[in-house]
Amino acid sequence: MDFIPLIDLIGENATALVGGIVIGSLFGFFAQRSAFCTRSAVLDVTRRRDYAALATWAAGFAAAVLGVQLLLNYGYLDVRDTRFFSTAQSLSGALIGGTLFGIGMVLARGCVSRMLILAASGNLRALYMSLVIAIVGYATYAGLLVPLRDTAGGLWSTAAIGGNDLLAHAGLGPSAGLVVGGVLALVALAIAFAVRASAWRVLGGIGVGASVVAGWYFTYQLSLQVFEPIQAESLSYIRPLATTSALAVSPDAFAGLDQGVLIGTLVAAFLAAVAFREFRVVTFSEPGTPSILRYTAGAALMGFGGILAVGCTIGAGLTGGSVLAVSSLVGLGSMIAGAAVADRFVDRQAIAAPACDAVAAS
Repeated sequence: MDFIPLIDLIGENATALVGGIVIGSLFGFFAQRSAFCTRSAVLDVTRRRDYAALATWAAGFAAAVLGVQLLLNYGYLDVRDTRFFSTAQSLSGALIGGTLFGIGMVLARGCVSRMLILAASGNLRALYMSLVIAIVGYATYAGLLVPLRDTAGGLWSTAAIGGNDLLAHAGLGPSAGLVVGGVLALVALAIAFAVRASAWRVLGGIGVGASVVAGWYFTYQLSLQVFEPIQAESLSYIRPLATTSALAVSPDAFAGLDQGVLIGTLVAAFLAAVAFREFRVVTFSEPGTPSILRYTAGAALMGFGGILAVGCTIGAGLTGGSVLAVSSLVGLGSMIAGAAVADRFVDRQAIAAPACDAVAAS
């Protein structure tokens, strides 16, 4: 796709911003309508519920992997120079950060992207937690917590295991990624049929995965056409919150893809919530709401853990997972494990507690 006319008209940064808005809008709409939530998917398994959230999440993950692998195999995307493969990635950061993030999303009752969707739907608790995540994320990204991040992240890296490419470790060629994506798609469809998930939830999950594919395609094509070199990337929500915080303290910072993603996600989720009559103001005064200290602790853990793991459940889970990066898959697995353990020991007597499927949750 030729972005040169748009670049000439509004500039490189503004083009990235516009692209981020479009891609974020896709994610925001589909995530709001499908109630896409990693925490809910984990709780479906740990609490043996109806598995609708698991079906939605599986559809999104499979769509992201299969779509990106198709782009790679047909030459529409090259990820060799991205952060996932051009430099060593922290495995200790993925393990520690992912675990802390998983615990945090149980305490906060939703992951970072879900907090933003809920905030756009009127949930003031989610808005508060998004601000805490942004503050702690920035402190971990470029502030007081950088030494702690570097210490934890420097313990073990992919350099020690010979790289970050899962297919290479398995001795498989790039085309094997299509097989992996196809198998995941079949598994996702099997889950959806087995639990009789609604078509809208499955399609919404696929839309979430497709927005990750769109992010990879857009940023790679843009990287080939801009004067200042950029790396191909796709959706993440912990990094945009941290970099957006930097705009308030750094005169040299500028809005780009990250801010576009946030704007698009919030606006699209808000419009979807209003259009489908799901917008409702929710506060900490709601009956049965846990302590604000629990929410704050959960948000702080996600802010630190997400940056340490170099991604949230979307940034590491779907974006990094879609290119089969070992560090991202380790991070995703750690998030799931941390959430499962935290739910067992923190909420073990709240089996009937609402998940983050509803606007009122978190």
